Amino acid sequence: MAEITAAVVKELRERSGAGMMDCKKALAETNGDLDAAVDWLRAKGLAAAQKKSSRTAAEGLVGVAVEGTKGVVVEVNSETDFVAKNEQFQDFVRNVSAIALSTGAKDVEALAAAAYPGGGTVNDKLVANVATIGENQTLRRIAGV
Repeated sequence: MAEITAAVVKELRERSGAGMMDCKKALAETNGDLDAAVDWLRAKGLAAAQKKSSRTAAEGLVGVAVEGTKGVVVEVNSETDFVAKNEQFQDFVRNVSAIALSTGAKDVEALAAAAYPGGGTVNDKLVANVATIGENQTLRRIAGV
């Protein structure tokens, strides 16, 4: 088994956004392989997101994006108001609003399937946020103005 140093754990945390103990466990499970550990964390995050999906998400933020005469309003919910104050969650809402405006998405399904900056879809990023932040989050509704 490869030795797991603090530097390797730190690098995995920076790449994945996961907690220190989760990173350490992922590295132990994958014998110190960083790429395999990222995949392991992603799979664990999907499972965690699945478990949390039944929780009620009634708090959150409304994002607004305007360009010229077009505008869009997007509601993204979380379980608690503490998550709504989280910078990562706020950035996500801001980005999703801009994506909704640029793609012209008319409903939540179309928005969830839209490409997200850095790779993947909006839904992929939402699931990653659930795994990282630890609370259920949902794209609630979208409206064009």
